Amino acid sequence: MAPKLLNRLIAGRRQTLADPFVAQFQFPVPGGWLNVARSGPTVGRADGVVLAVHGITASHVAWRTVARVLAVEGDVTVLSPDLRGRGRSGGVPGPFGISAHVADLVALLDREGVESAVLAGHSMGGYVAARLAAEHPERVSSLVLIDGGLQIDVPADKDPAELLAAALGPAAERLDDWFASRADYVAMWRAHPAFADAWNADVEAYVNYDVESAEDRAHPNAVRSRVSSDAVWADGREILLDEVTRTALDRVSAPVRLLRAPRGILDDDRPLIPPKALADFASVRPGASRETVPGTNHYTILLGPGAGPARVAEAIHDASSGAGLAR
Repeated sequence: MAPKLLNRLIAGRRQTLADPFVAQFQFPVPGGWLNVARSGPTVGRADGVVLAVHGITASHVAWRTVARVLAVEGDVTVLSPDLRGRGRSGGVPGPFGISAHVADLVALLDREGVESAVLAGHSMGGYVAARLAAEHPERVSSLVLIDGGLQIDVPADKDPAELLAAALGPAAERLDDWFASRADYVAMWRAHPAFADAWNADVEAYVNYDVESAEDRAHPNAVRSRVSSDAVWADGREILLDEVTRTALDRVSAPVRLLRAPRGILDDDRPLIPPKALADFASVRPGASRETVPGTNHYTILLGPGAGPARVAEAIHDASSGAGLAR
């Protein structure tokens, strides 16, 4: 790891974890306005631009730890949108689906005058990033996949909706529910197995950003998630069933880096990228960078106090500087 990044990681554990996203803005997309957060310098002052794409029920705040580590170098702009149906883009309506996200992200690059960027995608964001890289290769200098983007085997006798609900676990259960107070919502996440030993201010910021008033007169303090369940189910079905999305990585010409968590969404021994999928990826792209990040689960590889976010930041920084390219 670059010394500055390592020093920043160590220092970050000793001080208040300030929000690295120094600016947010909205820009028009079909149906509404997409919210985007930026860390680092403005695009015109940066040596490179990273477009960071979050997961299926997440928001830009999922990138908070990684963005802070990247910010120490001061040479990379990170643009991280709330995808339609999530975060402060929660009110942007459908049609949902991966192609809609790709169109929104290309519009963001156009709006910011970015000809080519490093694409980093976590979980579902990996599929969005891979499809953008496949369909708009001139806009992508390198692709960094974090525990996502590879084909998922769907047994013919299984209901995709049931598979998606089982995979998401409590993250899906919260979408159509309400909570008596913000404290109750935070407590639900604190009890989540993924964060049992990995709670810090970044995780709490991620959780708090996700809620809005439930507007229930009988329960004036009630809150609910900002995430649109319609968006989640539409996007999830495409990841599982749509061949264009499932196979997008096969058509990517840019260099690819893959970082994988050895543990799953519930911090269990069911990783999102099982060994067979990793082996298949290696056989198709033998020169691509691939790494299992020890001690991480699907969430903590990207967010929280562990070593995962610094490792992801290092991979992204290497991609933005062209180090160790592999096609």
